[in-house]
Amino acid sequence: QVQLVESGGGLVQPGGSLRLSCAASRRTSAMTWFRQAPGKEREFVAAIRLSGSTYYADSVKGRFTVSRDNAKTMAYLQMNSLKPDDTAVYYCAAANVWRGQGPDDYDYWGQGTQVTVSS
Repeated sequence: QVQLVESGGGLVQPGGSLRLSCAASRRTSAMTWFRQAPGKEREFVAAIRLSGSTYYADSVKGRFTVSRDNAKTMAYLQMNSLKPDDTAVYYCAAANVWRGQGPDDYDYWGQGTQVTVSS
């Protein structure tokens, strides 16, 4: 089992920045960020594998950056140039084996942290 705890969400104005953190109880092959807005399906945002390879949704490329610490038990999502459409609950997910970017590819989930982009 892996426990994941997210932090760093909040209210920010359009154009602002936030940094989300995810603490894992042990190292996993990949740590990934998803988000879910009200009335919408959970969608992939960004992922980072143990190798350091990163993946981004087209909607966040160039604005968001995913990273991990050296111990590979912390993941971060730096979010810049935030837009109202980025408003959602952001979830950290982890996988024992890299399978892909769909929600069903992940074994463990955090409780989520709310990000609201509004003036």
